[in-house]
Amino acid sequence: MIKNLIPILQWLPNYKKEFFRNDVFAGLTVGIVLIPQGMAYALIAGLPPVYGLYAALMPQVIYAIFGTSRQLAVGPVAMDSLLVAAGLTTISVAGSEHYIEMAILLAFLMGAMQLLFGVFRLGFLVNFLSKPVISGFTSAAAIIIGLNQLKYLIGIDIARSNHVHEILIDAFSKIGNIHFATFLIGILGMGLILVIKKVNNKIPASLIVVVLSILAVQFTGLAENGVSLVGVIPEGLPHFSLPNFDNQPINELLSISLTLALIAFMEAISIAKALEEKYGENNVRANQELIALGAANIGGSLFQSYPSTGGFSRSAVNSQAGAKTGVAAIISALVVGLTLLFITSWFYYLPKAILASIIMVAVFGLIDFKFPKKLWSYKRDDLLLLIITFIITLTVGIKDGILIGVLPSLGMLIYRSARPHIAQLGNFKGTQYFRNINRFKDVEQLPEVLIFRFDGQLYFANCNYFRENLFKMADVKGESLKLIILDSEAINHLDSSAVIMLESVITELKTKGVQFYMADVIGPVRDVIVKSGLISLLGENSLFIRTADALDYYKAGGISDKNEQYKFKDIANQCDSNL
Repeated sequence: MIKNLIPILQWLPNYKKEFFRNDVFAGLTVGIVLIPQGMAYALIAGLPPVYGLYAALMPQVIYAIFGTSRQLAVGPVAMDSLLVAAGLTTISVAGSEHYIEMAILLAFLMGAMQLLFGVFRLGFLVNFLSKPVISGFTSAAAIIIGLNQLKYLIGIDIARSNHVHEILIDAFSKIGNIHFATFLIGILGMGLILVIKKVNNKIPASLIVVVLSILAVQFTGLAENGVSLVGVIPEGLPHFSLPNFDNQPINELLSISLTLALIAFMEAISIAKALEEKYGENNVRANQELIALGAANIGGSLFQSYPSTGGFSRSAVNSQAGAKTGVAAIISALVVGLTLLFITSWFYYLPKAILASIIMVAVFGLIDFKFPKKLWSYKRDDLLLLIITFIITLTVGIKDGILIGVLPSLGMLIYRSARPHIAQLGNFKGTQYFRNINRFKDVEQLPEVLIFRFDGQLYFANCNYFRENLFKMADVKGESLKLIILDSEAINHLDSSAVIMLESVITELKTKGVQFYMADVIGPVRDVIVKSGLISLLGENSLFIRTADALDYYKAGGISDKNEQYKFKDIANQCDSNL
């Protein structure tokens, strides 16, 4: 039990010496990548750059203890950083002391939610964030993140906003004030990162660009030419302190925390699962991941960290570098810690335009063009969900985009549940296979028999839909109809409304001289049929293991030598009630 809660106790005692070299190399590589990335993502969040390094410190170590993924790299990420800014800039001024306090408190509240979700095994909640909603949200958020960096890229004071039209209008109104030295540094930075990545994706492009830009500014006098620099970064490790709850807008922070908790978990679990599949492992447990991320954010908030989660690019680097265990994350945190202790002064001359270029290259890679094209070819209703989420996120706001995007997704789910697929079946001659008569033209039907398939649970929301379509098909058969067989294989649930509806249908059919059989009924549904008393109206001889058995029984006039095998009491005895 304890080992399940603290996974490090499972893998650390069995740690192999040959793992250490890989873990050290991966940890050093990710640590080097994290330094410029962390500072850049802190800027997105509206925080001083050093807070990105704080968020790359303790959360990594805590996740290594409680996490189930061996390769997931936890720390600050672009998406969560933007969500922090989107939520907090409406309450306080970015970069102010109150703003920083709220960002740290946000990490604590978000972590507490994730921890509780994990303890109460609520990891399934993330399943309500469908792929189209996530894709639309991520692409729109990436555009907003990138455009919010224009102020650093072109050296113009553009107001931060979550609305793309506001950013563009403000930028175009000030286009004549571009600081060309700043713009040139940013463009060269982006170009160099892209070239290095194309040559070899394993090379730490961001770090190379950071070093070259610092040297260029220091030895060419660009700082005196008005290029905006990172400036002084506090030296030393973050001190321990409890988040400040005094005079904070807790209600507003809780709503932001909930969004962050779900989005951050969705990011982390999707990355962890993808890496797990790559290595053919089966270690990742969703609810334990919630506990691990929750503990990482709570622990991080005690050391001045803002919200963090698993990052895609760093996790990919960690995996490519050969990370075997959580030791790699500890090494990575050690690199960040040493940077904070000894070399923060080196970043004084780092142009903010370079951090903006790092962010832009990273986030524009999140814009998904392929998935919408695929949806256009086979699932246009899902494409509509994607477009709705995309537009709302761009125009209404980041936080609202994901929440409002979920609503039509849930609405579509309810609609599909209330109107599941139905089919009239026919039989392939000489076989026991039954298929939709509208899809297969060579299936046979008896004029007096209707075989009706209902592909979903049968409950209050779709009872009328079931009844209307059943009688519509029955009316087409006309007076020749003698039997209806309900193929129940896909019906996995009956509620009380469904039972009452079936009683009404069976009674009405009997008055018309039409028999009603049910075939392929699974155990839980059979239990409801028996316990509700529906079996007495239906008749024990009207439940069958297979649709073919029901049809054979009818053809034999209900007096076949095989009669006994069709009786419900015999079927119940032969089959497990869970089947």
